[in-house]
Amino acid sequence: MRPIRPLGVRPATPGDHPLLAAALARAFAGDPAWSWLLPFADRERRQRIFFATLLRRVAPERREVWMTEDASAAAIWAPPGKWPVPISALVRQAGAVRRVFGRRTPLAARYLARAERKHPRQPPHWYLEVLGAIPARQGRGLGSALLRAVLERCDRDGSGAYLESSSERNRALYERHGFDVVEVFEMPGGGPPIRRMWRDPGG
Repeated sequence: MRPIRPLGVRPATPGDHPLLAAALARAFAGDPAWSWLLPFADRERRQRIFFATLLRRVAPERREVWMTEDASAAAIWAPPGKWPVPISALVRQAGAVRRVFGRRTPLAARYLARAERKHPRQPPHWYLEVLGAIPARQGRGLGSALLRAVLERCDRDGSGAYLESSSERNRALYERHGFDVVEVFEMPGGGPPIRRMWRDPGG
């Protein structure tokens, strides 16, 4: 069988966002945290709405989006100091949030508040909000390529990196790239554990 050529990665443009929203919804269809928050038959449709809203409303000013050439995988990073979402932006997203989470909206809000309280304020760092690949492309090195796109910059600039992970498989990936688990906390309402992970520059 002919080996698969490694795909390059590049910054995404607004025209890429619909494809990336669909890819990320497929990537997280079986994720423990998403499965807990969205125990609905139409979970993937709701996730597409969530990621499309994030890319359309938050990414242009406060996120850096990287993607593979074939749009099968993407990473959404917040540059240092830009991870908090302003209240005005949250208000604009209220309708979409209700369409995504429905009766689970209060639970999702409790999780977001808990994660935000635990988010480190210092030192300056990049925040990996989302990293995912469609199931058919997982295990092919796409996540590593997307991580390197920003982690190499962190090393040059002396910046840390931070993320939360609900997947044991992803935890192993992040540890290979220098992240360490600094805390494990439970999602509200008896949900799965979330691993807070930090990486020093040069990790």
